[in-house]
Amino acid sequence: MTKAYELLKEEVIQDIHAKGYLYKHKKSGARVMLLANDDENKVFNIAFRTPPANSTGVAHIIEHSVLCGSDKFPLKDPFVELVKGSLNTFLNAMTYPDKTMYPVASCNDKDFQNLMDVYLDAVFHPNIYKNEKIFRQEGWHYHLEQISDPLTYNGVVYNEMKGAFSSADEVLNREVFNTLFPDTAYGVESGGDPKVIPSLTYEEFLDFHKKYYHPSNSYIYLYGNMDMKEKLDWLDKEYLSKYDAIFVDSEIKFQEPFAERKDVCFSYPILDQDEEENNTYLSYNVTAGTALDLKLCVAFSVLEYALLDAPGAPVKQALLDAEIGKDIVGSYEDGILQPYFQIVAKNANAPDKERFLNVIYDTLQGIVNQGIDKKSLLAGINFFEFRFREADFASYPKGLIYGIDAFDSWLYEDEKPWLHLQQLWVFEELKKEVENGYYEGLVRKYLLSNPHASIVTLVPEKGLAEKEDKKTGEKLAAYKASLSKAELEQLVEQTRALKEFQETEDSEQAKECIPLLNRSDITREAVKLYNEEHHQGNTVLLHHNLFTNGITYVDLLFDTKYVPDELIPYMGILKSVLGYVSTEHYSYSELFNEINANTGGISCGLQVFQKPVLSVDCARMFGVRFKSLDAGVDFAYDMVKEILCTSKLEDEKRLREILGSMKAGLQQAIPGSGHSSAVLRASSYFQGSAYFMERTAGIEFYHLVEKLEKNFEEQKADLIEKLQLLMRYIFRPENLFVSITADEKGYEGTEQKIASMKEYLHKEQLPQGCIHYLLEQKNEAFMTAGQVQYVASCGNFKEAGYDYTGSLRVLKKILNYDYLWINLRVKGGAYGCMSGFKRNGEAYLASYRDPNLSRTLEIYKGIKKYLENFSCSERDMTKYIIGTISELDTPLNPAAKGSVSLNAWFSGLTESDFQKERDEILHVSCEEIRKLSGLVDAVVSQHNICVIGSSTGIERDKELFKEIKRF
Repeated sequence: MTKAYELLKEEVIQDIHAKGYLYKHKKSGARVMLLANDDENKVFNIAFRTPPANSTGVAHIIEHSVLCGSDKFPLKDPFVELVKGSLNTFLNAMTYPDKTMYPVASCNDKDFQNLMDVYLDAVFHPNIYKNEKIFRQEGWHYHLEQISDPLTYNGVVYNEMKGAFSSADEVLNREVFNTLFPDTAYGVESGGDPKVIPSLTYEEFLDFHKKYYHPSNSYIYLYGNMDMKEKLDWLDKEYLSKYDAIFVDSEIKFQEPFAERKDVCFSYPILDQDEEENNTYLSYNVTAGTALDLKLCVAFSVLEYALLDAPGAPVKQALLDAEIGKDIVGSYEDGILQPYFQIVAKNANAPDKERFLNVIYDTLQGIVNQGIDKKSLLAGINFFEFRFREADFASYPKGLIYGIDAFDSWLYEDEKPWLHLQQLWVFEELKKEVENGYYEGLVRKYLLSNPHASIVTLVPEKGLAEKEDKKTGEKLAAYKASLSKAELEQLVEQTRALKEFQETEDSEQAKECIPLLNRSDITREAVKLYNEEHHQGNTVLLHHNLFTNGITYVDLLFDTKYVPDELIPYMGILKSVLGYVSTEHYSYSELFNEINANTGGISCGLQVFQKPVLSVDCARMFGVRFKSLDAGVDFAYDMVKEILCTSKLEDEKRLREILGSMKAGLQQAIPGSGHSSAVLRASSYFQGSAYFMERTAGIEFYHLVEKLEKNFEEQKADLIEKLQLLMRYIFRPENLFVSITADEKGYEGTEQKIASMKEYLHKEQLPQGCIHYLLEQKNEAFMTAGQVQYVASCGNFKEAGYDYTGSLRVLKKILNYDYLWINLRVKGGAYGCMSGFKRNGEAYLASYRDPNLSRTLEIYKGIKKYLENFSCSERDMTKYIIGTISELDTPLNPAAKGSVSLNAWFSGLTESDFQKERDEILHVSCEEIRKLSGLVDAVVSQHNICVIGSSTGIERDKELFKEIKRF
């Protein structure tokens, strides 16, 4: 294709409809992979093998730091400038245990070229060598504003990892990983251990970059519909030709197998009020081959499904029956050279460790002797094959995920770049292996007779977070005491200089070096909706007529407006029960396998639709969803009937197991996404839709599940009665609304199927109930054992008389990547910050893994003044507009287009409404942004706040809250 490169390999990769080329750049030694196809959503990725030698987080800190300016783009944060002013469909960087990636994606050719240029200059010519303050800001630094102040640590990565080290799940996964591979790069924490991060020096930081960030250690990936020769020539001319090939020792070493299983114990933090009983994690872990054995990798994913993931799976069920843990989960951890298989009992007790192991061994031995259930194996194979063929990665570009998957082999074997992109043959092979003992052999070899294993016990420890904080404080105090006055003054000066660096704006000349599209590069047309309204009697059938490659997506939505108030929280339980309990013709394990063997899955959930008006009420729907190849749709409808008509809700044992699993999941999920949880809780003080979701999925719902699980014997009869009553209230013909995404062929016969469905739905008379919106400003703080905060401030601007306008989307971009970013992340050290403004008037401000609390709330109050004085150049406004449009124009797969259309229908929005919003965005001015100062101030002034975070931080600012509670 071009003389600067040597073609090593060329292959048609039929499974993903692409042609693959593998090159080596002759002068620099860079590896280059091309995947050419007709996908307009183009992807570029440059990655480096970066095996860390310790837990200072140097690879992670470099990932952050190289995006803080470079030779060609010398401003302080080109990454943020790109987020603000690019049509990107993906823009980020990621640190893994053995590699660091810098991927971008865009559908716009000019934009895509710009993104490539900025990222390549960032990784090869970063400003980190010119300015130590970048390292101190993104990694760690001593913070001392006055000599009399206590000395503290701060830094974006430092605070990010303090948050990560607060989660029991993350602590467990890290300790398992490090324990299995102690003599390799996998034996340390690539993200950084907060206790170790402050030992990293600036010199060590630079040395790591010098060693690994060379083209000879790089993996360059291009995917999509583009002029590949032009891109290769440009890469050679602008970057690669400037380097000579060198040897970079970055090989990922194999861990020598253990002679015997390791047995280790670690602690994780809980609050003093939390219970130690039933709060231990037990984890059995075994290595399982290498990432270069594709058949083995896919087979272990199937085994995870068959042994642990499916309801009633034998290992999971045996542990539940033995009452070892309330939730049993399994995982096959790949994406590394040596994948491993993990079996975890959550909410268990440490003395049960030996029983835990014995139950696992006995169950697995029985499986080897008697054989694995063939239906579950076939169901697992179909599940993964359906997912591979569908290639539905939500908002992530397909090319991005394919590129990440390619690294599962390419990083470890140059000659096998596309191993994990060609899986269809494996599924056929694995179906044949069901009959010949292949899977039983894997269980025997890897799970039973494998000494390269570990048993990790993770026990709760009260006050551990406070103890660590105290040790850190004492260490810092001792260090401060050891310093002379001159040294202390130097620290104060460094803190001042860093703050000055953070507050100093880039020059217009520096900003203009970032390439920018013109407004004319933006398409003027807004989103297209696909809503064809049909009727079957009084039931609306909304057809989203789209090509779906032979897959039909069906949403059966049931209005819950007449459900009595006291039953509403139990809908959150019902959605987790249906499909997971036995029915008339199937045990719950048979049901799950039958569904997954023949469809793409059936699931239940709750969905809220809000009209764009100031209103407390909203449409609250209970959804039963499925996806299936067209040929399997009749079967899917039959299984929905089986679930809705014959589910055995009176199965007490099964209900108890489901509640235990729900509690464990919520226990980690709510504080793990503390920003979302805090926003939902604060919004529930004043917003009906948030109030409903809080009662069925938020903190209040968690406390209901916790109470039911703890007092199950006393409350089981009432729970069963409520669930059975809910079935009669919800699944009625008059409540049904149908949304179907498919082409004309996929839609055929839908009206007859819905008519048949309505025949078996409940029709008996029931007294009508309704939801009671008990809206009340509570301003709560929820204490966790974490070491950081999630700070939310919410309100409704329509209550203050303001209307929704497209300029609010531009305001969100300005706040998220200017005002909040600079004040909360850059200066404050929070890992994330966000805002949002909805059509119904609901608005929020939130921080993520934030070391601060009251300071953050003060920053929110300062938005009014910031906006009153807001001014920017025409170039900057164009940048904000382009960045805003990029969020609106993310390419959607057919299922997502159907979902957008469905939401628009329920919200009463038309294409004209979306066009009006887009026109308002395209024509926004500084004056219009300034006018929004009152709107944001009205939101903040309503003073609906909720914080989830450390007990220390909350206690320090306790006067801010009406109530302080344990999560």
